[in-house]
Amino acid sequence: MDFRFICITLRTGQNTFRWQNHRVVKLWVTHYYLEIIKVMGKAEGHGENWHGHVTALTVSPDYRRLGLAAMLMKFLEEVSEKKQAYFVDLFVRVSNKVAITMYQQLGYIVYRTVLEYYNGDPDEDAYDMRKALSRDVKKKSMIPLTHPVRPEEVD
Repeated sequence: MDFRFICITLRTGQNTFRWQNHRVVKLWVTHYYLEIIKVMGKAEGHGENWHGHVTALTVSPDYRRLGLAAMLMKFLEEVSEKKQAYFVDLFVRVSNKVAITMYQQLGYIVYRTVLEYYNGDPDEDAYDMRKALSRDVKKKSMIPLTHPVRPEEVD
């Protein structure tokens, strides 16, 4: 099983992040050691469930609404395409309306609801959101489930 993990963090003091000799982001920063953006992802699954998974995506509040999150999502989608994944998925809190809207604008759909996925007081449900990639010609990965699932049912 080929299992890859990627993590990108840009902190102040750095003004350029490069991927395969392409300038991805350039920022002018003045504070030192402040984390600006972070994305973590991996490829996982078997057969038609082989996919890219976004483990974490964060953008510092001062740098939001600049298109950085969308740019990083596109980067992970490109890496997933190269890994011949069928789709990219992620989990997001149902209360995070801003993120949900952004992911929908990027072509993601709510595939299913995962009950009490996030621990807290009270626990919070998550949406498992997906975007089909070119290998999923019939877009099977985009057919939403009609019922919620529990975290232990997520593969």
